[in-house]
Amino acid sequence: MIQAPLLSPGAELRRQMSEGIVVMPGVFNALSAVAAYRQGARSLYISGGATTNALLGVPDIALITLDELAGQAARICQVAPVPILSDADTGFGETWNTVRTVIEMERAGLAGIHLEDQVSPKRCGHLDGKEVIEAGQMASKIRAAVDAKRDSSFIICARTDARALEGLAGSIERARRYVDAGADAIFPEGLQSEAEFAEFRAAVEGPLLANMTEFGKTPLISASRFQELGYNMVIFPVTALRVMLKSLEEFYGDLLETGTQAGWMDRMRTRAELYATIDYNAYGDQDITWAEVGKG
Repeated sequence: MIQAPLLSPGAELRRQMSEGIVVMPGVFNALSAVAAYRQGARSLYISGGATTNALLGVPDIALITLDELAGQAARICQVAPVPILSDADTGFGETWNTVRTVIEMERAGLAGIHLEDQVSPKRCGHLDGKEVIEAGQMASKIRAAVDAKRDSSFIICARTDARALEGLAGSIERARRYVDAGADAIFPEGLQSEAEFAEFRAAVEGPLLANMTEFGKTPLISASRFQELGYNMVIFPVTALRVMLKSLEEFYGDLLETGTQAGWMDRMRTRAELYATIDYNAYGDQDITWAEVGKG
């Protein structure tokens, strides 16, 4: 049900991390967030790539704007009362752009964001052809982001894409610099084995986020295994979007071929189930409550 965002979601996310690894399903709009929350998700992750794909129908090549992403984040935070971490790409520019990004994303109700050290326009972290900015420049952006926080518990997570360009050692060195600059957590992108995740954990202090995307450079690793490796958060950024798109394409193809949805009736949510997911009846009940109070 629509409501004001959590008052200090960053503190709640930190509390969850203190209890064990936080599993964060990837969401890309308010309905997907409600669905994940209804299934028991205690925290969520907003994927910039999935949001770009779903909202604009284009690749994740820095075409989404800060206002568009912050707007989606705000709508998601109003219907999913759990801590939510969001992709914030490169901060949408340099240091002052990063400051504004933190202000807007924190105002949306998020628990935190991650910022990456790619050159803009960025690329998917599991594609070749990426470039990274100088580590000192990224450290400056992190310091700016930390200074821009209103709530000290708001999480600034620094993502490094250097594994593909500077090797694991270079990625570790950058992560250490980012921690020194004030990053609350580190996101090593594109690691290629459990051994690399373990080596990174042994070398870098503080909370670590693992990206368990599929069809990329990282083999499939379970959340429980990531916990054994010492990771604090694991995201599944585009999985739900891929599942949804496959079903959508199959349905549209069948509908256009047969002219009926009859073969899909047992593969869709009923009207009642949809209404239950979005709390349809609760809105009417609340209207009655407000009206009765007014009569008194």
